[in-house]
Amino acid sequence: MNSEISRMTHVELLGFEKRFFPSQHYVYMLMVKWNDLSEKLIYRGYPEIYTFHKSLKEMFPIEAGDINKKDRIIPVLPAPKWLDNQKSTETRQSTLAEYCSSLINLPPKISRSQLVRSLFKVRPEDENPPAQHPLKRNETFVVSNDKTRDNTSEISGPIILESYRVIADYSHTSKYEITLHIGDLVEIVEKSPNGWWFCQCDTKRGWVPASYLEPLDGPEESEEADPNYAGELYITTKAYKAAQDDELTLETGETIEVIHKLLDGWWVVRKGEETGHFPSMFLYRTGEKKEMVSEELVMRRQTPPPRRSTIRNAQSIHSKGRQRISQDTYRRNSRRFLQQKGGRPNQPRKTSKASTQSPLQDWNNRDNMPKTAGSSPGGELKGAPIIPPRPSPELIMERCTENTRKKVSVRKSS
Repeated sequence: MNSEISRMTHVELLGFEKRFFPSQHYVYMLMVKWNDLSEKLIYRGYPEIYTFHKSLKEMFPIEAGDINKKDRIIPVLPAPKWLDNQKSTETRQSTLAEYCSSLINLPPKISRSQLVRSLFKVRPEDENPPAQHPLKRNETFVVSNDKTRDNTSEISGPIILESYRVIADYSHTSKYEITLHIGDLVEIVEKSPNGWWFCQCDTKRGWVPASYLEPLDGPEESEEADPNYAGELYITTKAYKAAQDDELTLETGETIEVIHKLLDGWWVVRKGEETGHFPSMFLYRTGEKKEMVSEELVMRRQTPPPRRSTIRNAQSIHSKGRQRISQDTYRRNSRRFLQQKGGRPNQPRKTSKASTQSPLQDWNNRDNMPKTAGSSPGGELKGAPIIPPRPSPELIMERCTENTRKKVSVRKSS
């Protein structure tokens, strides 16, 4: 495999792991994304990374600034401490994350060199970690996603990975997933909102659907937020045809409102007065197109995960979780919310179209159209101009420009 075929596109530091065998030491967890859209979790100790750094400077003395300091483009990496401890390992995460990010953005002759690729290439010990201490279990600490990488003070304290139990057998469908069996215990490394979670089960690591997992201390549904009938504006990035009665069929580029974000990656969305489940991996929030494009380039999966309602979880250790909400309930509560906000009338007017009509279509209704000076609705105000009613947010989103759409989204989110 040559450098043109295999090259890194992104390296993300997830945290570090404290190991006790053969002696106590620390390794960093790095998620490496490649140009073939694959993702690999690797473990590297800081001394090894620093040894690599010295070799890189020797291989590229000009770019290392050894001849002229002004020519240096290879990032700086501090030497390791004489004795590493948990505090130094934790505070060094920001520096290492910045170093890795700068490294893969260097000119191709460096970033795609065999030396650099060898550091980040997955190894057998990454996929099958060495034996653990007979008495002490490895401890894993992850960095909070909402903290900046370039400020050490912004890095949150370590978080122990959550443990989940598998409630149904799952067979992997790609090399990036793992096969699980009822009763297996897994640790969650990353929870993606698209419903695919990266987990570790014994020596295996890979992506699994969140719908097959439940926490050990309570029903998984307790982690889900309540429905937000005010809705958040999103745009579809890919068309999807409903496979079940409670799903929505949408085309690419449609503006909808998300009213309930479910952990299995199937969110409840509202289009007009209709609601239904839709894969969250085909949505991006308005005003965040750049983030959507970046995510699309490294998309972990091309297909949505299975819905929770399709999983036979009779082996669940919990007698019952929170009752799932029906689409009739979503639709009824959504209409009630919009009525209270003045979004649409409680009952259809005799002169208007059916009450099931979308508010976007209501723009063309007589009751929401500007009247000309010569119009005479009902024989009233003949010859006088009439001030048209203010359109609802849904109508504005249908007719406005992209800039206006972004402003509305930002104001709504704040």
